[in-house]
Amino acid sequence: MTTAARPARHLTLGRRGEDIAARHLQKLGFVVLARNWRCRQGELDLIATDGRTLVVCEVKTRTRESFGDPAEAVTEDKIARIRRLAGQWLSIHRVGWCRVRFDVIAVYADGDGEPRVRHIPGAF
Repeated sequence: MTTAARPARHLTLGRRGEDIAARHLQKLGFVVLARNWRCRQGELDLIATDGRTLVVCEVKTRTRESFGDPAEAVTEDKIARIRRLAGQWLSIHRVGWCRVRFDVIAVYADGDGEPRVRHIPGAF
């Protein structure tokens, strides 16, 4: 008898954080175009539009604040990778010139009550 492998806890937490972040953006009037867009070079968490601006969001989720500010986990290397991936997404989807903004969404989901969201527009 085989059992289906359960995703690792951090993957489940990350997926939950991305769900919360997507709902947060939609409540603000954003249109979510893609979630977990992947190519060989990596993944973009959320791609959305805010009016005429394309917004690429990096989502970081923590269960406790004692683990540090989720936004601090977005390193210079990660920023460079996200910028490259955004360029690939724009090229693949044949998006002409448009304004692009890079946001970070920090989600605190400790399981006690409503998760807290801190949205940092133009984080990098």
